[in-house]
Amino acid sequence: MSLTELSALALFGIILLMTLLSAYFSSSETAMVALNRYRLKHLVNEGHRGAINAERLLKRPDRLLGIILIGNNLVNFSAASVATVLGLKLFGESGVVIAPIALTVFFLVFAEVGPKTIAAERPEMIAFPSALLLRPLLRLLYPGVWFINGLSNLLVQPFIRKKAGDDDEGLSLQELRTVVDQGLRFSGRRQNIMLRVLDLEHVTVDDIMVPRQEIVGIDIEDDIDEIITSMSTSQHTRMPVYKGDVNNVLGILHLRRTTRFINAEDIVKADLLALAADPYYVPEGTPLHTQLFNFQKMRRRIALVVDEYGDVQGIVTLEDILEEIVGEFTTDFAAHMPDISPQADGSFLIDGLALVREVNRALEWTLPEDGPKTLNGLVLEHLETIPDNNLCLQIDGYFFETLQINENVVKTVKITAPVAYESTDAA
Repeated sequence: MSLTELSALALFGIILLMTLLSAYFSSSETAMVALNRYRLKHLVNEGHRGAINAERLLKRPDRLLGIILIGNNLVNFSAASVATVLGLKLFGESGVVIAPIALTVFFLVFAEVGPKTIAAERPEMIAFPSALLLRPLLRLLYPGVWFINGLSNLLVQPFIRKKAGDDDEGLSLQELRTVVDQGLRFSGRRQNIMLRVLDLEHVTVDDIMVPRQEIVGIDIEDDIDEIITSMSTSQHTRMPVYKGDVNNVLGILHLRRTTRFINAEDIVKADLLALAADPYYVPEGTPLHTQLFNFQKMRRRIALVVDEYGDVQGIVTLEDILEEIVGEFTTDFAAHMPDISPQADGSFLIDGLALVREVNRALEWTLPEDGPKTLNGLVLEHLETIPDNNLCLQIDGYFFETLQINENVVKTVKITAPVAYESTDAA
């Protein structure tokens, strides 16, 4: 029985079957392209059969597209021929015009747009089962795929010459940060930790170090009783030992090693110096990820940060870097930070030597961090002079009021955030 002798119902059934086949090929193409390559590799490592087949197909995308497009075009053109016969059977010669238009609309909805939309939203649901059928189909039609791909690759070769590094499918740091920030299925503390690890190279030891003015150490020229008192009351495990000035550091003393000397009556300064380790210096501007590796390499936990002239600018510890990654080791940083005192009107009294980054983190503010490290430096940079008396100013919408200026340093400043400041004015 010839094609023209088939009943209209049979012809319509053939078109529906070809619509399903076309939808299969169309959705398979979209799903394969939309697969997350890193999740695919994870599933392959887990032994997922569909993922393994999909990965093998994706290793040669030209062959994958070849078999999909051969099947899709073969089905579509065959459907067009059947639709023409059906049009002639139902509408006569005018059906030749009606059939292509009706078939185009029908195929666009049910064989192209609809299936591809579903595949883009659920690529694994479509791609993995499809891969199980596409592989044997590729073997069956391999000669045709080989011929078409060979001819196609020959034509497009001048336009797709690879450059050095094109084979590198790895993510850049910024791309990886975007994946962690927006592509993870979990959020919260673990996500914040991963983001902070990626941001380590953008933060330097200058940003987290204990500034020189706040260094707690042992001046070897002090009386031995004062030194013992300092060691007994210290909240730190390690203290720098210096002579006269912090720029003349003789060593780093681990206080646990001095416990046997605390109550001894014959202790001398030479005993303490003998227990002190050689000081470890790092240049200012060292990125945190580099310093973290340096601590591991040198087997150190504390370093003195020096400027280009060799003057000590502060101290950075391994714990400081770890806190930069996992956050402060207190449940309420603002409540436990002695430099910040909340006021009833919504403002905060803050020590002028407090680090801007720590204040931002504690209060979730956005004070500028690309300039001075401390609030004192931020105020002086904005004023471009050292004030003789207390004054008020605004920096990026934050209302500053200096409360204590001593020895050319803003000791205490009162800061009101923009929201709190506006609500106060409205009241």
